[in-house]
This record gives sequence, structure tokens and C-alpha cells, in this order.
Amino acid sequence: MEGNLISVYNSEKVEPKLSEQQRKQLQHEIKIYLQQYFKQKLGKGVDYNKVTICEDMLIIRGEGFLTEPEKFIAQTPSGRKTIRASRTHVVLQHWHDNKRYIEEKLNAKVIHNVFDIEPENDFWMNTVVFDRYFT
Repeated sequence: MEGNLISVYNSEKVEPKLSEQQRKQLQHEIKIYLQQYFKQKLGKGVDYNKVTICEDMLIIRGEGFLTEPEKFIAQTPSGRKTIRASRTHVVLQHWHDNKRYIEEKLNAKVIHNVFDIEPENDFWMNTVVFDRYFT
């Protein structure tokens, strides 16, 4: 069924759930978009990233995003704190730059956003909760 559905309980439009093919296609498109974004902005993409759309969430995880100097700095507790602070700035800028794109791509509004960075493991993740279910 194409298009919007109308809820029998109120007059708000209810978006249809994604088919498996639509979900996989959106995951792939967002993944490619983010790879290009980070490569353009930072000069280096992540070695591995995964985008998952599940229920009302988008989960983005990345590994291998630190530069060689950052890996060296992250070997000490104070260095990890420094890298976490600088990469937190990067994540906040990424979110500022890409929130609208993601909302438009998924045809949904963000209601919660949380991220974490583990410099000691060269890992980061971003979990976003939306105002509708996709699956």
C-alpha cells in the first residue's frame, strides 16, 4: 500500500512501515552518505560503519575513525579524555549538519538522540529515536 494512512483513532497521518527491501535500501543510502560526509569533512572516513533501522530507531556505529596521532594520544587516560572531547565536537557538528537529511530520508522527526565515543576502542555509536515506527 503506497502513501500515508489515516489513523482510525485520530486525524493524524500514519506512515506505513518499511518493507524489508525499503529498510535495507535506506540503511545503505544513509551509510554511503555518512561515509562521504566524514571523508569530506575530516579527510578520513571510518574503517567500518553500520547503519541499522529497527522499530523506531536508527543506530549508526563506526570503528576505525581515529587518526594515527589520535590513537597514540588515546593510550593514556588524559589522552582519551582529550580525544573524547574533540570527537564529541565532531559528532555534534555531524548531527547539526545531517539531522535534517536523516529526518527527510526517513520521513520522521527525531525525538531522542544519544551518542557515545570510546577512544580506547576506536569506536563510536549514535542512536536516534523517531516519532514513528519503521518496522
